[in-house]
Amino acid sequence: MIKVATIAGSDASGGAGLEADLKTFEEYGLYGMAAVTALATMDPAQEWAHRVFPVSGEALRAQLETVFRGVGVAAAKSGMLGSPYAVELTREFIASYRVKNYVLDPVMVCKGAGEALNPELNQAVADKLLPLAEVVTPNLFEASQLSGLPEATTLEAMKETARVIAGKGAHTVFVKGGAKLAGAAKAFDVFYDGNDFEVLEAELLKTNWTHGAGCTTSAAIAAGLARGLSVRAAVRLAKRFITQSLAAGFPLNKWVGPGNPASWRKAY
Repeated sequence: MIKVATIAGSDASGGAGLEADLKTFEEYGLYGMAAVTALATMDPAQEWAHRVFPVSGEALRAQLETVFRGVGVAAAKSGMLGSPYAVELTREFIASYRVKNYVLDPVMVCKGAGEALNPELNQAVADKLLPLAEVVTPNLFEASQLSGLPEATTLEAMKETARVIAGKGAHTVFVKGGAKLAGAAKAFDVFYDGNDFEVLEAELLKTNWTHGAGCTTSAAIAAGLARGLSVRAAVRLAKRFITQSLAAGFPLNKWVGPGNPASWRKAY
């Protein structure tokens, strides 16, 4: 049984975070494990307002010891880390156990219009985790934070942010979110391997049920790497996987709706 791990926050509603990761690993036929960095809750009495409860450093280290020392993995991904010690512990274990197939989803909480909630933490992710990442999977906002460039509004700008991020140490970069650009006719993302660009396109779905899409995509890439795919092949398959998941998305309640990773088994 191929083993893969996620280092991420728990989403109590089940649509994102490590819950989305584990569902994705299952669809790829893998044995998924999780080290929980934080607990995210949503308050239905306050219009689904979020609260985040970080897990202690001691508890996180014990989980990472269980996963990496006690079992071992073919691949790993990280998502929401939420604290400086979670970033440092992730760096320590990915490096110490020489996890080549490490996917960094640089989850960055923001407030208002493009303002980073914790720029120091974002910088720590860039400095300590980018150089370890086989693939980094930022959305447009996260790509701007990692690159130091303005948020991309064109395909060429997405390519430039990918180039700058790769220059900071990531082996390959997958910038998501072309569907949000003005006039976009396709849902496209940009993959950069340090030499060449590839634009991955899919149907532009008219849906609001996208909760957990970033988590699912990065988990799918990690799963593909764990199964022995090349980085490019893993990214291409993940693009198909997330497109199918979002096409089968559904409303969880009046505020949010996730994709449906289980729809993959029906489609293929």
